[in-house]
Amino acid sequence: MMTSRRLVVGLLTALLLASTFGVGPATAQLLINGAGATFPYPIYSKWFDEYAKISQRVNFNYQSIGSGGGIRQITARTVDFGATDGPMTDEQLKSAPGELFHIPTVVGAVVVTYNLPGNPKLRFTPEILADIFFGKITKWNDARIKDVNPGANLPDQPIVVVHRSDGSGTTYIWVDYLAKVSPQWEQKVGRGTSVKWPAGLGGKGNEGVAGQVKNTPGALGYVELAYAIKNNLPAASIRNQAGRFVEPTITSTTSAAAAAAAEMPSDFRVSLTNAPGRDAYPIASFTWLLVYREQPDEVKGKAIVNFLWWAAHDGQKYAADLLYAPLPAPVVKQIEAKLRQVAYQGRPLLAAQ
Repeated sequence: MMTSRRLVVGLLTALLLASTFGVGPATAQLLINGAGATFPYPIYSKWFDEYAKISQRVNFNYQSIGSGGGIRQITARTVDFGATDGPMTDEQLKSAPGELFHIPTVVGAVVVTYNLPGNPKLRFTPEILADIFFGKITKWNDARIKDVNPGANLPDQPIVVVHRSDGSGTTYIWVDYLAKVSPQWEQKVGRGTSVKWPAGLGGKGNEGVAGQVKNTPGALGYVELAYAIKNNLPAASIRNQAGRFVEPTITSTTSAAAAAAAEMPSDFRVSLTNAPGRDAYPIASFTWLLVYREQPDEVKGKAIVNFLWWAAHDGQKYAADLLYAPLPAPVVKQIEAKLRQVAYQGRPLLAAQ
């Protein structure tokens, strides 16, 4: 009887020590919470799955709620990192309780997608796109659309404009482009993650816009390229700054990033829309993760910078399969330097690489 009692006491003592000092067969899991952009969600989801295979202790919980939500949550410190496709404004950065870094992750394309019988391959000029979103061009067989699409069977059917209803980095990219190519858009609507739309229906997230377009005959909207492909929707060719109609591809998106990479500002807040270059797709953008320079938690901070280092290097090999362009090599070098500045109580968190 005494032997059994001693055995029970011994087991309880061992369990207590294991819970106190972390000794035992299972390693405690570290949960990293993030929120924001829907634009890069396909590759972030892939990254989190792949990273878990090499760092089994770290788990990521990412809420794909839109860039506006990501900025709000990282500013409120309710998440460990935010995600956005539209860089934070100076005012937004000043309102944050600490210095926030924008860390580029990949380059993506925002595409014009539509729902027509047979979904013919179409081309659009910047002027036509601005007038469609202003509500000035309302029919698919408008003469201006027909002029740049000779031979296409364009129906006498209303154009149903679909835009984002939530705060969105994809919207920021789209309206940043329209503001560059249309002085009237810049003056009357402007830029932002959320704007007062002159026309159209709203959809929440890239998923919502793609769903609205897919289910609405005559619809036209803007989504990240992967969402168009996933939903078997077409992606139009757009006339670029060089005067060429360019399809959204990995090559044309990379071309858009090439010029910016040579003149990248130290804070990485740069626009790729309407980029110069013969082969540049004109509606492209970096997408960023937002992290505090001074991390509030040493263990989580180390996990975040180690993940970001992996994403900027090994993680890039997954980009093309998911229809994103990998980061230009000069940008990766700048990211390395930035990650070495992320600290806890003034001490850099990144181990020597």
